[in-house]
Amino acid sequence: MNKIKVLIADDSALMRKALKRIIESDPEFEVIASARDGEDAVEKARSLQPDVITMDVNMPKMDGLTALQIIVEEEIAPVVVVSSLTRDGSVTAFEALELGAFDYVEKPGGTVSANVYKVAEELHEKLLAAYKTSRKRRIMHRLASRRRIVPVSVGEKKLPRISVATLDFWAVAIGISTGGPKAIYEVLPLLPANLKGAVFLVQHMPSQFTKQYAERLNTYCQMRVVEAEDGMIVEPGTVYVGKGGYHLKLRRVESSLKIRLSKIPNHLFMPSVDVMMESVAEHFGKKTLGVLMTGMGDDGASAMVKIRRMGGYTIAESEETAIVFGMPAEAIERGGADIVLPSHKIAKHIVEKVGVR
Repeated sequence: MNKIKVLIADDSALMRKALKRIIESDPEFEVIASARDGEDAVEKARSLQPDVITMDVNMPKMDGLTALQIIVEEEIAPVVVVSSLTRDGSVTAFEALELGAFDYVEKPGGTVSANVYKVAEELHEKLLAAYKTSRKRRIMHRLASRRRIVPVSVGEKKLPRISVATLDFWAVAIGISTGGPKAIYEVLPLLPANLKGAVFLVQHMPSQFTKQYAERLNTYCQMRVVEAEDGMIVEPGTVYVGKGGYHLKLRRVESSLKIRLSKIPNHLFMPSVDVMMESVAEHFGKKTLGVLMTGMGDDGASAMVKIRRMGGYTIAESEETAIVFGMPAEAIERGGADIVLPSHKIAKHIVEKVGVR
């Protein structure tokens, strides 16, 4: 049996040794080399052609982001970022995801973590998922053909103050996970500011990421993008990003519909796509449009079935563009997809279905 070949890139000798021990504790994996900085990582990736690479982001000579860009552009291997998610570290790791890193694993004790063994199961799971993802469908394979995303001036955005009681509009509920920080730019920036709908977005990511995630999306989207906060009034033309560590739900308060953040029910993911979609569908009924995109597992698949059964509309991302064809595949298999589309066609279909004001 051929083992999965792994290249480790980390500037700490202690971390390189610990990661090698953790990775090789699973007989499916073999660490073929270690790199002490980004330049070393690129050279060894080119010469050794590993199946997957773990990459720290803060390294000397050439940092992890620069090395990642080169590896992505040359389509050498998928990269799993293994980094500390302190305030500064989370910014860099998040940028890595947008540049095309397959996924991330947090060092639980900081940059040099003696407790890294605590994430052994997560690391093995994500390395295996990265390996199983076809090279032709990886993020890096499609980067060169992507259109350039141009920031939108805040002055160009419409910031409506219209409550649900005075305007009949749709809810677009989007669930996305692995590969999402890059793939979502195929959809949200193409939705117009005057969309006749409010968008609710759940992206599986650590709580440190979601505020920055919303801020960065707001820079590139025509619609206003905010991190969902408890008590916010739901309005058309706005994207509400699920806050890390909380479920994104809705509640009726007199004549308004408001955001409700909750930690109930207990769920593997917080926020959960299923929980968000079910709450949205409860309030918007047939005017609910569910979208399930790239990601491991099945979060959101059950809710997509419910939305469709109650007369709403559902879109699943196709295998053609999904970085990990897990969540959308589950929705399709269970009968929860009205239509299956590649990521770059989803936005147009949403606009056609929902309309503009």
